[in-house]
Amino acid sequence: MTQKDVVVIGLLGPNLDSGDGPERWDRWRPSVAICQQEELLVRRYELIYQQRYEKLAQQIVGDIRVVSPETDVRLTAIEFHDPWDLEEVYGELLDFAKQQQFDAEREDVLVHITTGTHVQQICLFLLTEARYFPGKLIQTAMVSNHRGREREVAGWYRVIDLDLSKYDRIASRFAKEREQSVTFLKSGISTRNKQFNKLIDRIEEVAIRSRNPILLTGPTGAGKSRLAKRVYQLKRERHQVTGDFVEINCATIRGDAAMSALFGHVKGAFTGAAKDRPGLLRAANNGLLFLDEIGELGLDEQTMLLRALEEKVFLPLGGDKEVKSEFQLIAGTNRDLLARINLWKFRLPSLKDRAEDIEPNLDFELEEYAARHGSRVTFSREARAKFLKFAVSGEARWQGNFRDLNSSITRMATLAPGGRISAEVVEEEIERLREQWAEPSGDEEASLELLLDADKLESVDLFDRMQLNAVIKICRESATLSEAGRKLFATSREKKKTANDADRLRKYLARFGLSWQEVRG
Repeated sequence: MTQKDVVVIGLLGPNLDSGDGPERWDRWRPSVAICQQEELLVRRYELIYQQRYEKLAQQIVGDIRVVSPETDVRLTAIEFHDPWDLEEVYGELLDFAKQQQFDAEREDVLVHITTGTHVQQICLFLLTEARYFPGKLIQTAMVSNHRGREREVAGWYRVIDLDLSKYDRIASRFAKEREQSVTFLKSGISTRNKQFNKLIDRIEEVAIRSRNPILLTGPTGAGKSRLAKRVYQLKRERHQVTGDFVEINCATIRGDAAMSALFGHVKGAFTGAAKDRPGLLRAANNGLLFLDEIGELGLDEQTMLLRALEEKVFLPLGGDKEVKSEFQLIAGTNRDLLARINLWKFRLPSLKDRAEDIEPNLDFELEEYAARHGSRVTFSREARAKFLKFAVSGEARWQGNFRDLNSSITRMATLAPGGRISAEVVEEEIERLREQWAEPSGDEEASLELLLDADKLESVDLFDRMQLNAVIKICRESATLSEAGRKLFATSREKKKTANDADRLRKYLARFGLSWQEVRG
């Protein structure tokens, strides 16, 4: 195989490369020394310099010709008004890179990162990593003089390949760290549901790479608050946030109270405002703000929140001086929001939709109980099998999702004789859950959440929701589809020549993607 020509790209070092008279040959000068390496034959040297160092640049060209006559040195003058300005330096070097012609089949490109300011070296690294310079990095350094004059002057060099796929240990370490961060978001629970694992993978990517708002939807008790806290902890470990985790349920605040709670107020802003209040946005400065049920906020509050997110400033209620806060927003919602807030949206599935994850979550809840109470509780084999069989069956409704599961485990652990949950305790708990789920909750929205996923629920008008809830109530009180139809269409059926109440009800439910069996549970 024909050996490739070595092409070096580097910056002139006004300090390191300088030297006058014969004495300069006794100094280590990196731009010259790179051409003095016995094992490295540089065919072309693209040397970047600033016009005010023209004399030094010409001297370096001449000295390279002395030590390496085979090297073709090409000078390019680039003016850096501020060599410590990242934006300017990167832009100038990017333009230079785009103007170059590289022959990958015939040339090995080495980017010299020993000379120049640290900012210039960083930019050379970034451009090489991004393949604008299609090669590797080369670093040179001097050695101590006890190794001899020639060795001291030439120094040594090291080539750094940025292709991490060639480094198995680094690649495996990155993969392990990423796996650990995803497991961290799942509270260390080895979940088995493929869709949920894929969802957490994506949330982890967005959480690490973006500071834009994240919306978490899903039924009550699906784990939105816990996940938001884990995202905060992950970002804090990565030094992406330094402030606090602040949370509030927006359904508990209305009107001026919402404005005051979020944005703060000044003394005298309204009746009862006896002193200034900083507000949650300022409390979350440099941290993470979790707003559960953010859809309960009015458009005015959402608009002010949007401005605070984009411009990092807002006005406290009754104030005339803007205050500043930089925070990451995570919100829980099932309602429409301003499009600019609704950028990253993830729906957390219900516990029923993750039946295969009930067992690992069961173990997690037992560990949590042990940590809270200082005593370990386990199941007998028979009891564990009995509870899991019920938990994954169609009979288990898990209306409160993980809240129901947590409460169930807590009750059984509390009643476990000698720290061992028996089959009798499980039977008692199953009966308790059946009774609990059979009772009308009085929460119509929660009832619909069990039947319709979040996206479908969002598309249903409030009028239709109220009507649908009334229909569902009648269906659950009736023994058959026909009986429910007769109750619902008692008046209009008298005007029809042939009444098919069951078919009318079946078609009505089908409008919402529901069947009689689903409504009956």
